Formats: sequence, structure tokens, C-alpha cells
Amino acid sequence: MVHFSAFIGLAAAFSSVFAAPLSVRVPLSARALPTPVSLTVEAESNSPAYDRDLFPTWDTISGTCNTRETVLKRDGTNVVVDSACAATSGNWVSPYDGVATTLASDLDIDHVVPLKEAWVSGARDWTTAQRESFANDLTRPQLVAVTDNLNQSKGDKDPAEFVPPLASYVCTYIRAWIHVKHYYDLSVDSTEKAALTSYINAC
Repeated sequence: MVHFSAFIGLAAAFSSVFAAPLSVRVPLSARALPTPVSLTVEAESNSPAYDRDLFPTWDTISGTCNTRETVLKRDGTNVVVDSACAATSGNWVSPYDGVATTLASDLDIDHVVPLKEAWVSGARDWTTAQRESFANDLTRPQLVAVTDNLNQSKGDKDPAEFVPPLASYVCTYIRAWIHVKHYYDLSVDSTEKAALTSYINAC
């Protein structure tokens, strides 16, 4: 026979488990993620033509802090900001290449799935409000503070043409790309899918 006190203890244990905060961030590599197979394959279309202004950035997130400033604070350490939320000092390491800096001006905020790539993959059919949400998404693994010239070199390339030069980050990047494309129901072209499949199979 199970003692009533033992039952109470067991119930308390289960209660503590299910009362755990749901906001705990699980590393991307530990989640059950979509695979390249789950992505729709379609030829890219740039009709109508891409226009950067159709993806409004950067939104005000909290107080005077916009999306860029929020990512800089999130991705850095010992970040100090002024009254306008501009970072005046801090320490950052770009995950794409491992380059360290203490200057926020050395960093761009990369859209993992570039805005033009999103456009030719389906975002051309979205509303401007939907594109704004995509361009300022702090929930999905879509925005990363990286070395500015590397981000400019990446441009709007997909993983068939660009992956981060730091080999230890490639799997994280590929998983993030697939996750974002799947979440937003963006298509992939056949060359892109082949590259994603090759990379993910090696992870």
C-alpha cells in the first residue's frame, strides 16, 4: 500500500517539474528541428523586383533601444549604452569568423536568411507588416551580430554560395537557416537544398 505522505511527495515532485519556466532557451542543436526535406523546392522569383525598403528596420523594441541595439546588447558582454541606447563600449566575438572587437561600429546585424533571399523565396507575397516582422525577428535564430565586412561579403547569398568561415559554426548556421525558412514557409531552390542537405548530413 502506498502511504498518503509518499503520494503527496510524488505529486509535489511532478508539480515542480511542470511548474518550471517555459522561457528557458534550449540550444538550437538540441531541438527537434526541421530538415531540408521539409522545405518546399521552387525556382526563385524576383518579380516584382526586390526593394530593401519593403522590409522596414529597425523597430523600437524597448525604451529607446531598436532591434540592432537589442542584438548588440544580447550578443555582447559588458555592453554599456548611452541614453539613446547606442553601445559606447563592450566586448563582442563574431560567431561567423571568431573575430573579437570592442567597437560596435565594427559589427553588422546579419539576417541569417537575407532579406532579398526571403523576397525571392516567397516574401514578395507578404504584406509589408509581415516583412517588417521578419526583418526584426528576435525570436527565431535570424539576427546575429557579425563582423561588418564579412556580412557585406555574404550579401544575399544562400548556403550554396556562402557559409561562415569558422568551421565550428557552420552546423549552427545551417540549422538556423533551415529553421527560419521552415518557420516562415519560404521555399528553397534545388541547388540550395542540395547544399543544405550536404551540410546537415555532415553535422
